[in-house]
Amino acid sequence: MALVPCQVLRVAILLSYCSILCNYKAIEMPSHQTYGGSWKFLTFIDLVIQAVFFGICVLTDLSSLLTRGSGNQEQERQLRKLISLRDWTLAVLAFPVGVFVVAVFWTIYAYDREMIYPRLLDNFIPGWLNHGMHTTVLPFILIEMRTSHHQYPSRSSGLAAICTFSVGYILWVCWIHHVTGMWVYPFLEHIGSGARIVFFGSTTILMNFLYLLGEVLNSYIWDTQRTKAPSCQDTQSSLSCAKPVQNLCKDTYMLEGGKARA
Repeated sequence: MALVPCQVLRVAILLSYCSILCNYKAIEMPSHQTYGGSWKFLTFIDLVIQAVFFGICVLTDLSSLLTRGSGNQEQERQLRKLISLRDWTLAVLAFPVGVFVVAVFWTIYAYDREMIYPRLLDNFIPGWLNHGMHTTVLPFILIEMRTSHHQYPSRSSGLAAICTFSVGYILWVCWIHHVTGMWVYPFLEHIGSGARIVFFGSTTILMNFLYLLGEVLNSYIWDTQRTKAPSCQDTQSSLSCAKPVQNLCKDTYMLEGGKARA
């Protein structure tokens, strides 16, 4: 039952995102009443992505506990599909978009907060909610990556998916400007057309880089774990190490619904 704390942690993170979303939507800000509403902000979209992702994680944990020991092939097949969806969501959306929001927001904020988060917003959004939207996303997703192995899709399909998301959001921002005559983010008002093209291109490249970073980080964490697992190398202790490792693989098979690796 070593994974029970991780399951509880995922429930707590999911509840925290639900609380943040409810509190954010309850705020009566002028920008929420304009074209696009909250959905024009990448921060809000990211919060929805994170909430959906951790919702899938909690559902996967519950399904794993219900399926364990049942021997029902259909249930195990459905569980594997759920795990694949969880892994895909983290790889393509939750990690790259979450890290992007945190990194870009605080970088621009440190340079000139009026360009990304005007002081006027302090009258509407309390400090804890701001950090809930722009800070805690990073440690939460790193904790999830550290506690569970995630199978990344093929690199080509993963990069194609994150590019589609990036370009889609850029087109959405441009469409909002076309309809309203105003840019979603204040700093876009202060740069020329050429600079905007460079910025949009750079953000797409950064999203791709963050996807690759997540892939490398996931592999590094779990390759290191596999290396450390058989820590007994001498002949006398190798037999005593074999059984715990086999049990660990068996537990992983029962929870993940996949085949244990030799």
